[in-house]
Amino acid sequence: MDSESLHRKGNSGRSMVTKKPNETMRIIVSIFVGSVFGFLVGVSFPAFSLTKLNVTSSLICNFSKVGNKLSSNSSQISPDAPPPPIESRNNSLQSQNTTDLLKIWVPSNPRGVERLPPRIIANESDFFPRRLWGKPSEDLTHKPKFLVTFTVGINQKKNIDAAVKKFSENFTILLFHYDGKTSEWDEFEWSKRAIHVSVRQQTKWWYAKRFLHPSIVAPYDYIFIWDEDLGVEHFDAEEYIKLVKKHGLEISQPGLDPRRGLTWQMTKRRGDKEVHKETAERESWCSHPLRPPCAAFVEIMAPVFSRDAWRCVWHMIQNDLVHGWGLDFALHNCVEPAHEKIGVVDAQWIVHQAIPSLGNQGQSENGKAPWEGVRERCRREWTMFQIRMSNAEKAYYQEKGIDPSNFTSH
Repeated sequence: MDSESLHRKGNSGRSMVTKKPNETMRIIVSIFVGSVFGFLVGVSFPAFSLTKLNVTSSLICNFSKVGNKLSSNSSQISPDAPPPPIESRNNSLQSQNTTDLLKIWVPSNPRGVERLPPRIIANESDFFPRRLWGKPSEDLTHKPKFLVTFTVGINQKKNIDAAVKKFSENFTILLFHYDGKTSEWDEFEWSKRAIHVSVRQQTKWWYAKRFLHPSIVAPYDYIFIWDEDLGVEHFDAEEYIKLVKKHGLEISQPGLDPRRGLTWQMTKRRGDKEVHKETAERESWCSHPLRPPCAAFVEIMAPVFSRDAWRCVWHMIQNDLVHGWGLDFALHNCVEPAHEKIGVVDAQWIVHQAIPSLGNQGQSENGKAPWEGVRERCRREWTMFQIRMSNAEKAYYQEKGIDPSNFTSH
């Protein structure tokens, strides 16, 4: 190897040794500068909004979708996976407790509406007509205090017209039409203000069970549930109400003219009294002098009920026994003491005309006239009602462990 070659080689070696420290220094400086820049960016990042960093809405949406997916898959995490942080679990429990607290449940509410706040519950209604305009608070300029119902057919139109005129504007008039004819009553001015309900070939007790629920008639102090064949020449409804209140009657009826029709001794009018509450019947007809039909008894043709008494009677009316026969012998169960709160008003009396108009709505079967089939069912219902009442009482006493035969007053 010549000297020139040795000279070049020596120069090359010195050059390599000289460059190596410069590259190392540049790397160190780059790392340092990068670290400082990263630190500054990391510290200042919370002060910047996503908008300032120009993060697009699509990117945010993608982040949201990823989050929802992770949430929906959380239930599929392996059982061996660690539980969520305590803080996360506490937040979940707090959220659940808040949801439970906001759920409405009021056990004292009527059955089926426990989920409603009590102040929104409207558990009563009425027959007061409402306007289609204006303020609801200004709809009613007058609220009748009493209700009178008649179950009617068009053939008794004149009779009902005379009867309705005996009731003042303090009474709501409600007609149940068993023959389906309603517009024919429009000739009477009062009919345009009356409430009309029409279902063919049904009795007044069928109507009463379905349209006179205690919560519907709650605004009325007294409810008259009358037949269509009543003569009212000697009757005044306002005077009748005064006597009912004076004598504390919860269930009552006007006295019946003793010269017309068949009736019980208890319901016959007495000319020397305002009201009577007991009578002497045929021997063996009364199990006790203070029990029906010697006391605590009115008939079902023209009864009048206080609001409280009707609430009980309505629940006792059987849904399928539509004629109501036998009901009058059970009315005493709804007031106490019955022999003092059930009576007949003699000073306001009526005539039972005994027109078998509803009987003619029956159907002829096996060669029997329509009214015969109706009367047969009436008797059958009376027997059925007595059996049901007796069985219900026996079941009650049995559950209580009471033997009624041990109590002579029963």
